[in-house]
Amino acid sequence: MTKREIRAVTLSSLRLAAGHIVWDVGAGSGSLTVEAALMVEEDGKVIAIERQDEGLELIRKNSEKFGAKNIEIVSGEAPEVLEGLAAPDRVFIGGSGGNLAGIIEAADERLKPGGCLVINAVTIDTLCNARRELKSRGYRLEISQVQCARANPLGSYHMFEGLNPVHVICGLRGEKSEAEGESHKL
Repeated sequence: MTKREIRAVTLSSLRLAAGHIVWDVGAGSGSLTVEAALMVEEDGKVIAIERQDEGLELIRKNSEKFGAKNIEIVSGEAPEVLEGLAAPDRVFIGGSGGNLAGIIEAADERLKPGGCLVINAVTIDTLCNARRELKSRGYRLEISQVQCARANPLGSYHMFEGLNPVHVICGLRGEKSEAEGESHKL
């Protein structure tokens, strides 16, 4: 499950609005799916793509628990299952199963003008691959590293314990590309 601090940054990066169609690729437990569904309201829709049976069941349960009726759950492997889906305004890739380049290519072909694609990366490899794939397609990039710590009891005291850092890569379509002057360099 995406930690709540990371979800907040990811959802902000997606720039969601009422009526948006969102793809959540590698939806996992559906934590981000449900929050996004509430943000796009009844006029919008979140399509949760997940290949693991356990994840699909968690998405169903979380959708019901939080009353998110505008979620379509798709079982299968991306990018293959993306072809027949409604064209998205926003795409979030939370898991790629090793198919990141193919998923970005499929999403890029279907993403509506002015859309954005957001990828959460926990490894340097995913960060570099996502940056390369988005940059080669002319996206303007915004890359943030989110690192949080939570206080945990230690006897009668509390001590902060760091969570793994996550890179949030946002590719904005139709805006000036990174190569044309964006300051986020790796």
